[in-house]
Amino acid sequence: MAGIRKRIRLGDLLLQQGLITDEQLSAALQQQKETKSQLGDTLINMGFVTQQTIIDVLSRQLGVEYVDLRKYDIDEEAVRLISEEMSRKHRLLPIAKSKTNANGLIVAMVDPADIMAIDDVSILTNMQVEPVLSTSEEIEFFLDKVYGRQAANSITEAFIKEQHDALKITEEEADDIARKEDVENSPIVQLVRNIIEQAARQNTSDIHIEPFETFVRVRYRVDGSLREVMSYPKEVFNAMIARIKIMSGMDIAEKRKPQDGRITIMVDRKEYDIRVSNLPTVYGEKCVMRLAYKEGFKRNKADLGMRPEDLERFDHILQNPHGIILVTGPTGSGKSTTLYTALNELNSEEVNIITVEDPVEANVDGVNQVHVNVKAGLTFASALRSILRQDPDIIMIGEIRDGETAQIAVQASITGHLVVSTLHTNSTAGTIGRIIDMGIEPYLLGDSLVGIIAQRLVKRLCPECKKKKKADDMEKMLLEMPLDQEQIVYEPGGCQACGNTGYRGRIGIYEIMTITTRMKKLIAAGASAEELKKAAEEEGMSSLRTSAAKYVKEGITSVAEMMKVTYNADDEQQEVKEEEAPQEEEKPKVKMMKRA
Repeated sequence: MAGIRKRIRLGDLLLQQGLITDEQLSAALQQQKETKSQLGDTLINMGFVTQQTIIDVLSRQLGVEYVDLRKYDIDEEAVRLISEEMSRKHRLLPIAKSKTNANGLIVAMVDPADIMAIDDVSILTNMQVEPVLSTSEEIEFFLDKVYGRQAANSITEAFIKEQHDALKITEEEADDIARKEDVENSPIVQLVRNIIEQAARQNTSDIHIEPFETFVRVRYRVDGSLREVMSYPKEVFNAMIARIKIMSGMDIAEKRKPQDGRITIMVDRKEYDIRVSNLPTVYGEKCVMRLAYKEGFKRNKADLGMRPEDLERFDHILQNPHGIILVTGPTGSGKSTTLYTALNELNSEEVNIITVEDPVEANVDGVNQVHVNVKAGLTFASALRSILRQDPDIIMIGEIRDGETAQIAVQASITGHLVVSTLHTNSTAGTIGRIIDMGIEPYLLGDSLVGIIAQRLVKRLCPECKKKKKADDMEKMLLEMPLDQEQIVYEPGGCQACGNTGYRGRIGIYEIMTITTRMKKLIAAGASAEELKKAAEEEGMSSLRTSAAKYVKEGITSVAEMMKVTYNADDEQQEVKEEEAPQEEEKPKVKMMKRA
């Protein structure tokens, strides 16, 4: 303890070691005043340093050990030696009793130099604190794990107790309860906030609140998979949904029609944008909330997970002064992040960038963003016509959904504008056929397209528990490698660090088609998807399957995950081959599918 009784300022440490500049520190301090967050969090959010850099610096300078709580066997009895309120206030977590000191308590802290916090814990527990270093995300996550279900149950019980006749509570009474916006301690307000905060800390992309006959189920989608986290008595449902409607600006009285809304909320000093969708079902309105961390869209292109060769092709496409760039893939494949990264890359004071989106997913400084409003007659097509009279250099279309939008996008690109947009297709080659089906002439499309990026997100194997094995012949075939060549692959295991799923986090795989002169001629000539794919691969394009296979060989993901994520893309190409092959009318058509 004696070595860290002196307060050490993080900014000065990073400055002394040349890890940040004076200008970066000043900018971070200014931002810190506005957001009232910790300096370390601010520096990370602004991209000046990484979390690992701060861990290394503090660990070395303070002489304390860094403990990864995801791998640590935490003693819940130790956690409960202090209150949840105190843990959250000081951002610390007692994790075990000392093995070397009978009266010692190991405490994980975001700031092990916080002498007042250490003294508070010592006085309260009457034990000698042995601080170790951790991160705020890990501490908050484990506080949720230890106290979350207990807190949810307490809130639910308080709500039911608050109502004298909870079983007979009407929808109108539930609406009145939910309107207590000024009463932050109201149980239903706490319950909804609790659900959202825990989801944000667990890197959840979507929250599902689903009513059934006797209970309400809450599920989180993490790394692409849904899992149940909590169930509540049906009595709280009406007030819960009403509260979410108020927060998201929906009509609280309308319960028979689907509604959409939006919430902006701060969780652990980070701003989240939440898109809310309500759908009437047999037992009430099902609610789905899609969470987006606002700063998550402001990534550097190097952080997208592209390989060097993909990054080079991405750069080449972005250098085009005009034309259409398309990002394709299913919902939740990271298209919006790639699109916003491209916008941030192109954004400068010399160009006029205008977007038309439904909805606007993140605000970008220096970019004019238009929100589609179908009720007011502001559709993608009508907005685009107006945008073309606003002297734009770059136009971003949230999604090309119909032939009219596609037609205007093509015209805009041919008249000297750079257009970037998304499309729901499975592969780069399949995208071209889809746009032609919308009514665009092949010669016009060939002239306007400059690049297509198809992408998916594959789950990363947990580095702590992945299991090594030799690839069998079937796996070697799927990896497109010789059967006589030995290859080590990894399978998911399951441990505390990954919640026994075997996977932790996701990484992007990309198929980037650069529209060269040869490709333009093929498109204009009406070439098939298979011909286009073959020509693009001859010019250096890696398919989604090939991109995923590289990660399998490197031990980053599994063969099963590769097959699951790239299955649809391969089906599309397989179906193209079958349609082109001559078939005898009297014989049934048999499809040969590749399966994992």
